[in-house]
Amino acid sequence: QVQLVESGGGLVQPGGSVRLACAASGFSLDYYSLGWFRQAPGKEREGVSCITRGGITDYQDSVKGRFTISRDSAKSTVDLQMTSLKPEDTAVYYCRAYSLNRNYWGEGTQVNVSS
Repeated sequence: QVQLVESGGGLVQPGGSVRLACAASGFSLDYYSLGWFRQAPGKEREGVSCITRGGITDYQDSVKGRFTISRDSAKSTVDLQMTSLKPEDTAVYYCRAYSLNRNYWGEGTQVNVSS
């Protein structure tokens, strides 16, 4: 079965850190660009960060310097290290694997930033 499964979400205090992980099963992530997206209540899903097959990364302006995306071919995972978290980072976070003719989404993991 082809799927992406996110983990690592939860409740974190403002200024804290959390690491999200996304693991692939049933396929290899090597042939895909990878991304993290998020959707806050009442808002549309938005891109947070992405990483190409060659390791080139990009970030939404609001998370630059705070979030770091990484991929591990051996483990077939893509992680998102989030630091200096703010209440506005509260959202469901989704990982995505995409190519010209394939597009896979995970089910999402909730991150709540609150004191």
